[in-house]
Amino acid sequence: MKKRTPVSAIMSTDLVTLNHTDDLVTAEKLFKEKKIRHIPVVSGDQISGILSYTDLLRISFADAVDEDESEVDTIVYNMFTIEQVMAKKLMSVSSNTTIKEVAEILATHEFHALPVVDEGKLVGIVTTTDLINYLLQQF
Repeated sequence: MKKRTPVSAIMSTDLVTLNHTDDLVTAEKLFKEKKIRHIPVVSGDQISGILSYTDLLRISFADAVDEDESEVDTIVYNMFTIEQVMAKKLMSVSSNTTIKEVAEILATHEFHALPVVDEGKLVGIVTTTDLINYLLQQF
């Protein structure tokens, strides 16, 4: 296993993002269509938060709906904005942060995704799934 491998080797760069002005219905549709669990919330190329599927589950009955269901019950979602539901106090890493350092951060905190930011610009996202897949490749 390479000890100094940068997170840029495993991070996702084909990003699905939300604008802080989007609604939660749009967010749930993206989660289901793209089969992802974390979406950075941006204003331009600046990250302002991250929305997780778990955040949506906390305010809705989305988990009671079939994952493949495209129709979304919007009543609860219309009561909240993305900015009210997203995580705002973010920890981020740069693309040259080592995979080991990222693993240490994710192992000691209660979140499962880290935005990757270089010079103030969102360039990727790394998740616990990315780490697990990397470890599996090592065997």
